[in-house]
Parts: sequence; C-alpha cells; structure tokens
Amino acid sequence: MPFSPFTLAGLQLPNRLVMAPMTRSRSYVDGIPSSLTALYYAQRASAGLIVTEGVQPSQAGQGYMNTPGLHTDEQVAGWREVTDAVHAAGGRIFAQIMHSGRIGHPDNTGALPIGPSAVRPAGQIFTPSGLQDYRTPRELTTAQVESTIQDFADAAARAVDAGFEGIELHGANGYLIQQFLSQNANLREDYFGGSVENRIRFAVETARAVADRIGASKVGIRLSPGVGAGDLVEEDRHEVYPALVSELAGLDLAYLHLVTGPSDDLNQEIRKSWPNALIVNDPSVADPATRIARSLERGADLVSLGQSFLANPDLPVRLRLGAELNQADFASAFGGDHRGYTDYPVLALHSA
Repeated sequence: MPFSPFTLAGLQLPNRLVMAPMTRSRSYVDGIPSSLTALYYAQRASAGLIVTEGVQPSQAGQGYMNTPGLHTDEQVAGWREVTDAVHAAGGRIFAQIMHSGRIGHPDNTGALPIGPSAVRPAGQIFTPSGLQDYRTPRELTTAQVESTIQDFADAAARAVDAGFEGIELHGANGYLIQQFLSQNANLREDYFGGSVENRIRFAVETARAVADRIGASKVGIRLSPGVGAGDLVEEDRHEVYPALVSELAGLDLAYLHLVTGPSDDLNQEIRKSWPNALIVNDPSVADPATRIARSLERGADLVSLGQSFLANPDLPVRLRLGAELNQADFASAFGGDHRGYTDYPVLALHSA
C-alpha cells in the first residue's frame, strides 16, 4: 500500500511517502535558496510529495540563520530553479510556510522576534556567535496580527508563482501559529487570545486567507497537538485541537499533516474527524518501515518521513527492495556545504 498511487486534492502522487519538512540552514543570507538546494530536492523527487524546509513569509518571520524566504522577487526566482529541477526529475513539491514567531534572536535577523505576547521562551538558539538565550519577543498589536495573516497569503501567492504545487502552513513544533494556540505563549486580551475560540482564530484566519488567495486544494496545514516544542504548554489540547480541526475542516483544505502527540486518544479523534487527506508523522516509531505500516493501518492516507529522506535520496526504492538505509549524519545536518546535504549515496541498480 505505501507504494500505491494516491490522489491528493486532484494532484496525482505515485506513492504515499511524503518527504517531511526539515530545516537545513543552507540558504544565502538574503533568504535565497543556495545553488545546491535545487539538486538536494531533485535528488528526492521519487517521494510521492516533497514538503520543503520552513520558508519565512516575511523578514520578521525568520528565526534561524540562513533559512529561505518567500517575500522578495529574488527569492521567488531562486525557488523557481528548485521547482523546475524537481519537476524535471518527475517530482511534486509543496513549500512549507513557517513564521517562527518568538523563536528567534536579533543576531540572526537584526530585530527582536515577535509573538502573540511578550513572553520569553526557555531555551537557547544558535546565532553567529554561538548559542544564546532566547529574548523576550515584541507583542504583536491586533493590526499587526492581521497584517501577519496577509504576509502568509502573500507568501503563498509567491509560492505558486515560483512553481510549487501548493503550500503547507506550519502550525506545529512551537512556531507562531502554535504559539497562538498555547496557554503560556498567548496571554492576549483581544479576540486572538483568551478563550479556545479566540486562540484558534489566528490559525483559522490564516488558513482561510491563504485558501482564498491560491485555492483550498493547494493548501495543507501541519499540527502537533501536545508536542511541547518551543517551551509551549497545551494542557487544554483536548479542547483546542478538536475545535481547531472542526473549523479547518470547513475550509476544505488539501490535507492535514499530523505530528502525533502524547495523547493517542486525541490523535485518533483528529483522524476520525478530519474529512480530507491525512498525512501522519509518528516520531514514536524509529524504524521507517514499521512507522509506515503502523500509520497506514491506523488511518493515515500518507506517511511523512524526515531523517530517512535526509540520508536516502532514493528512499522509496530502498524501502520497496528492503535495502539497507544510509544513516543520517547530524553533525552536518545544519549549514555547511554539500557534505551531509547532496552527497548521500543512492543504490547502484543495474539492469540484467
């Protein structure tokens, strides 16, 4: 079944394996994908679908060093080289739009990070001068929240101009959309904070604005309920996520990309209530073949894999053949040159 085709909101996928988004920090300082980026993604074009690393929708949305954007014409041109290369290799690719929110540092971006509230997260971030503590973010005004929603929509339109089949909103892993959902990062008293209905508003309105701009069939969203990345607290996740998924379901998006959290009951509730395609990423299962089988048996339509695609450009072929997998070298995962990026070997297959 993982190697059977699937139709994703009208897009024909040759298999059900999705390359998960993974930050690689190899863009130029102006947010343009590097000269190696097109090769990196084209090498992995045998995935049913590629979802790129997180791409910031604005300069304010950047958190980490050397990450790519989709808010200038030059960045669009850089991504056009990537999508052309992936399409020439027979692949399909979505851009993940990621606003890091309070996860950032002035040494990476030249400005204080922004967030739902002026609450500093615990932890540290890599900067040009090494690891540094997070700073207290600048709280967005109501008008700035609404402007940020439009930044997402503008970036989505630029993604389509750059040749992507669609976009994925990053509503997971501790970044801005999830910060609005949480109890400790969002202390707002306007209509984007307080009640569950208000805290899900930013996610819903962002998804709606993007769907209105480029079409709902080109929009997915990633969620990670109860995964406390970025120092987030979601003790009321059993209320927040069913309410959020119910609202998102009414937008008829292409897919929900679910990073399964610690509550299996909640994971199953989301699976049952989501009406369209469901991509599942289950980090609790290390072996990729076991993860794929388990996820499909439990209701996933597609399964996303990260580290396995990082180290195995030809992952679908290796899994189909039961071949040995390359192991990821995490010392070279972030930043650097071609090493640990485009130099992982593929199987030497010879015709008889």
